[in-house]
Amino acid sequence: MSAVFRSIAAPATAQIRRWVLDAFPRGQSGIEYDLPPGDAGLFGAGSVTWRVHAEFPGMLSGGLCALLLQMLHPLALAGVYDHSNFRDDLVGRLRRTTNFVACTTYAPRGEAERLIARVRAIHARVRGTLPDGRDYAADDPQLLTWVHVTEAYGFLQGCRRYCRPVPEAVADRYYDECRRVAEALGARDVPASEAAVSADCERM
Repeated sequence: MSAVFRSIAAPATAQIRRWVLDAFPRGQSGIEYDLPPGDAGLFGAGSVTWRVHAEFPGMLSGGLCALLLQMLHPLALAGVYDHSNFRDDLVGRLRRTTNFVACTTYAPRGEAERLIARVRAIHARVRGTLPDGRDYAADDPQLLTWVHVTEAYGFLQGCRRYCRPVPEAVADRYYDECRRVAEALGARDVPASEAAVSADCERM
């Protein structure tokens, strides 16, 4: 993002940041980020994932990008539409997603693994059938991979567009790092490089 654009966008960015912090107050998730001391979690301070996920404009825009891409998949769309309470509690739904990304990125390993296990248990109950007869399941490995790819792609592109350049070699590290969360959720054949992510998107 150029210095001129940053200066123009700064007031809007600050206002959006205040709204997000009000809507998603810290300390209400029940996640303990500081204990035990020295626990680096799933990634650690030297990871690309920590740096990319620390960029507020990139994460906000990337999250919206991921949501739109996910909705292009009819099975992903059906799972959210049929089983989520987003129509009655949109902020709560967004808060839970935000908590998951924050916890798996920055919380101690035990907290991250407990939350992943909780999400897996929820996914195991999400089942349904489309009007055309196709069955869907939230723990379908291919569906989990698609959801992960859209999120990682969105966050990375948001960082690139609104925060800082990310060379391809660094992007490869990011994709290779963050796939461990998708795999822990049950995803399979998760792309681990920028080229592999592009190829995966082309196939979809």
